[in-house]
Amino acid sequence: MLSLTNKRVLLGITGGIAAYKCAELTRFLSKAGAEVRVAMTKAATEFITPLTMQALSGNRVLLDLLDTEAEAAMGHIELARWADLVLVAPATADFMHALPRGRPTTYFLHCSRK
Repeated sequence: MLSLTNKRVLLGITGGIAAYKCAELTRFLSKAGAEVRVAMTKAATEFITPLTMQALSGNRVLLDLLDTEAEAAMGHIELARWADLVLVAPATADFMHALPRGRPTTYFLHCSRK
């Protein structure tokens, strides 16, 4: 089995039908020893609930770009620095289009612009 002991993984879940598979992915990453934090787009919540991802990751799920609690300490910057690995699943065409253009319209896009 892959060892991710003491690795920090930021899992960004976007709004594709395969988003439901992120529950299993989170479980796999955690079993491999990684600490997993999850950021979801609004569209992703149509396929899998934040509560499910919170239960599996053991951490609060980040959703809203204007979350005042998360942004009190520039949370998206802190999270980007925290992560050893940023994983996008599913990587929708919309997300892949927005990422290199520097148009962070979601919390996760802000985190991935390290």
